[in-house]
Amino acid sequence: MEFNNPVIQALLGLVIFYIGLKMFSGGMKSMGKLEHLEFFIHNPYWMFLGGIVCTLLWQSSSLSTTAIIGLVASGALPLPSAIGAVLGANIGTTGTIWLAGIMVSDGMPQGITKQIALVHTGVNALMAVALLPFVQPIARFISRF
Repeated sequence: MEFNNPVIQALLGLVIFYIGLKMFSGGMKSMGKLEHLEFFIHNPYWMFLGGIVCTLLWQSSSLSTTAIIGLVASGALPLPSAIGAVLGANIGTTGTIWLAGIMVSDGMPQGITKQIALVHTGVNALMAVALLPFVQPIARFISRF
């Protein structure tokens, strides 16, 4: 069976990606408590920075968010820290647009590419800076559901 059709290739890639995320999430849930990281895990600001760094490193906010959800589901990560990490992942994902801009522009992004990257980064950073001080009230509100 050949998979030369681009639609079939895209769908097959999405299925494999979904299966990988489900396996990753299951592995994260089974990790349980992480005592050696207690200082970082219980501090939303450190988790915010961790979300930025991890998302920049593996260029996938989906993977970061899946890891965060798995850790919250296992009880290893408190909800306020998870919210901080998701906000950080949202900023970390802006690295992808800068990387794409560098590839398209043969160096630093220019023109419309630079403008799009700046707006994307600015909006995500503004949103994170506005919400980060309120992670505790947000967590209390979310935990009602």
